[in-house]
Amino acid sequence: MFEVIFLIVLALIWIVFASVQDLKHREVANWLSFSLIVFAVGFRFFWSLFSPNSNFMFFYQGLIGLGIFFVIGNLFYYSRLFAGGDAKLMIALGPVLGFSSNFLTNLKIYFIFLIVYLFAGMFYGIFWSLSLMLRNFKSFKKEFTKLFYKNSRLVLLVSFIGMVLVFFGFIDLIFSYFGFLILIIPYVYLFAKAIDEACMIKNVKVSELVEGDWLYKDVKIGRKLIKANWDGLSKEDIKLLRKKKKSVLIRQGIPFVPVFLIAFLILIYIWFYRISFGFCFLN
Repeated sequence: MFEVIFLIVLALIWIVFASVQDLKHREVANWLSFSLIVFAVGFRFFWSLFSPNSNFMFFYQGLIGLGIFFVIGNLFYYSRLFAGGDAKLMIALGPVLGFSSNFLTNLKIYFIFLIVYLFAGMFYGIFWSLSLMLRNFKSFKKEFTKLFYKNSRLVLLVSFIGMVLVFFGFIDLIFSYFGFLILIIPYVYLFAKAIDEACMIKNVKVSELVEGDWLYKDVKIGRKLIKANWDGLSKEDIKLLRKKKKSVLIRQGIPFVPVFLIAFLILIYIWFYRISFGFCFLN
């Protein structure tokens, strides 16, 4: 049990530091994620090496977790659900979350963590977006109105389809569910797009740029075009911008690392609840 508590405390310390860094600077240093991997895997190895009656399963489960979360982190990154720092932190949690020496039990732990993370992320994103809207309400209202009129025909068409499906709810209630879902989809999209355009764009001095920052739009310097892509600015891009530009528009993301902390704390609660009360799902 000590070995699990050690991994939990280790991960909590690292996630708290990463959360503070993300909230303050909108980035997570690579050394945080990489060092967590090194410490977690190293601890598992030496614990398995010196623990009496060890069959190295504790170490192997850490490597398996690292492999599984390496795939998940890259999947989220290349699906553009995660930025690079978030993906690396997700990978770093792989060798931590295998609390059990039983592979199937660890799979359940991974599944619970991911489900909790997704739901926590959804509510966190809604809360953060609403706070951004309230703090920048005039800009948001202007952008939302512009987007609505620009896409008014499509919005009205989708709304009409949704209303028709709601009407068919008198035949079967399932039509109403799909109808309400279709009705809100265009407004959720316009809301998210307006938040992105009105609240997430910031003019930043080139001296303050860091590797991985997202350009709002392409910047042409001489014959070279620095593209606004998902990978963000490279060190070479920043050097070039500092020579020719005073400031550029940067697209800021929502600091999502605190969601890792929330999901991890909930997982810990579930884990110790299982130990105390025999929570059957993890047996």
